[in-house]
Amino acid sequence: MTKSDERTSKVHYICQTYVDQKPGRDGQTNLKIGKQFQYSTAAEARNRAEREALSDDCAGVDAYMISEDPTSGEVGPPDFLVRLGNTPEFVDF
Repeated sequence: MTKSDERTSKVHYICQTYVDQKPGRDGQTNLKIGKQFQYSTAAEARNRAEREALSDDCAGVDAYMISEDPTSGEVGPPDFLVRLGNTPEFVDF
């Protein structure tokens, strides 16, 4: 990314929870996205993730940031701030 690209990109800070999905025919329990929250700072997203991880119905939680090119709408890969509990592999993200 060039300096001009960095100035025009928009950063999103996300807290995303995961819940256990009921076992399928194979008996495996899978994760599904529970809740998503967007914040204006990394600290806010990280703090929310830490609080959500304490919830009984939360299997896991990620706090991450992504950069968006507002002209094209393209979003870069997530940069994880914190991953707590049971979270999907990055390739599944």
